[in-house]
Amino acid sequence: MPEKETAERAQKDKAEGKAPSTQAGEFVREEIEHVREGKHGARSTKQAIAIGLSKARRAGVDLPPPKKGKAKTRKSAASAYKAGHAGRKKKPSRTRSRAVRKALKREGHRATTRKSLARQARSAARTRSSASRSAAARKASRTRARSRKRK
Repeated sequence: MPEKETAERAQKDKAEGKAPSTQAGEFVREEIEHVREGKHGARSTKQAIAIGLSKARRAGVDLPPPKKGKAKTRKSAASAYKAGHAGRKKKPSRTRSRAVRKALKREGHRATTRKSLARQARSAARTRSSASRSAAARKASRTRARSRKRK
């Protein structure tokens, strides 16, 4: 369950017209903090990010499931997205929640060190084209300019 402040920050991002991935970033940041403070662990940096994205989808962020990737990942993302956009909220299974928490507690805490996050960011950037990266930078600068003008 995401913290109240995280959901509020994501709502604020949405109101400012920021991209769904930016809104989801708040949930990823929260998850990284959880691993860092020892609430639970993560097997890899990718797993910590995936947990945050799943929480974002379940919280109703308009982040559609990926078009590429493993079938299991796409299916999981689709069900999280559906859960977040359904009218009623189904109560989570107590047994499953406990099992997930226990499994994550057994994992390490190195997944969210500065070094491993930097390594993950570099490998993610490497898969993208130069044009894609510069287009994202241009879009970010437009959003920044808009939010500065408002103040």
